[in-house]
Amino acid sequence: MIECQDLCVTTSEFRLAEVSLEVPAGAYAVLMGRTGSGKTTLLEAICGLRAITSGAVRLAGRDVTVLRPADRQVGYVPQEGAVFPRMTVRDNLGFALSVARRPSAEIRARTDELAERLSITHLLDRRATGLSGGEQQRVALGRALAARPSVLLLDEPLAALDEQTRAQMIELLREVHTASETTTLHVTHNSSEAETLASVRFVLEDGKVLRTDLEAERVKKKPR
Repeated sequence: MIECQDLCVTTSEFRLAEVSLEVPAGAYAVLMGRTGSGKTTLLEAICGLRAITSGAVRLAGRDVTVLRPADRQVGYVPQEGAVFPRMTVRDNLGFALSVARRPSAEIRARTDELAERLSITHLLDRRATGLSGGEQQRVALGRALAARPSVLLLDEPLAALDEQTRAQMIELLREVHTASETTTLHVTHNSSEAETLASVRFVLEDGKVLRTDLEAERVKKKPR
């Protein structure tokens, strides 16, 4: 579960005041809203990269409001993907586990598992420099999932991709979520992504969050 309660965040550009939302455990939720409405700021506050003025953040039942990002059990994919270009794909995938000082055999097994699931085994020994946009997003997703986080945050992960690659990544995200059941919050401007991937949709507008149950909407639309 992802729960934000009366969250206040102040930046030099704007202020989010008393924002509340709740993503059920295991759900795939999308967060939509106009450019500049604060979607990225909200994600960064949830994962601990943005200081909050007041309010609370709870992840998987834990109050993580004052915890460091590394202690929140969150996987985060920023909009630009942010792979480490000088590292190999294998080292990118295993980065979080290496920082946590996990045994090398465990790191290798987990990176091999992720590479197979994400169809990037053939890239493991390549440096991240020169990868296509879709390949970089697969690596970034794998790195975010490596430590088996309780929560996955995705900031417009498909925005820069061409239509064919976007469709492939949408299908991959569906498969990964089905396999891992990780509670996910995905920022997007794309309505088709929301319709295809999510069971819950949030819209951030004028500092308030509105929720739509997409599963219920799909049931209503089914022919009888």
